[in-house]
Amino acid sequence: MRTLGLDYGEKRIGVAISDETGLIAQPLETITRPNARSRSHLDRIRELTSDFGVVQIVVGLPLHMNGREGEAAKAARRFGEEVREATGMALEFIDERWTTRQAMRTLDQAGIRRTRQKGRLDPVAAALLLDTWLRRRER
Repeated sequence: MRTLGLDYGEKRIGVAISDETGLIAQPLETITRPNARSRSHLDRIRELTSDFGVVQIVVGLPLHMNGREGEAAKAARRFGEEVREATGMALEFIDERWTTRQAMRTLDQAGIRRTRQKGRLDPVAAALLLDTWLRRRER
């Protein structure tokens, strides 16, 4: 059972995928949105769910440090609902606080300079949030 992890951003969406056993999350790609009106990202997400046999989608929810939802979380929820409608898949949200910082640290430790992290950061953040979701599900 494969799960797709999505780290939503207005300009870029990080994508990660689990292995077939649902134990390992790995970065997959970054989907770039050419503009706010474009819906091409939904087409790409549909393609990925079909190509990889995805049955579940997890979307990161950027909460404030106090746990409350702000505008970014509301936008992520709207995005999640668009994805649910476009794919017909089961979808869950997961707290994504700190995933971008963790992803930056991971890429720093891999020796990738900050100037080269732009296209790599989002899928690594998506893999981190998907990994968290997979581990919680095991309990």
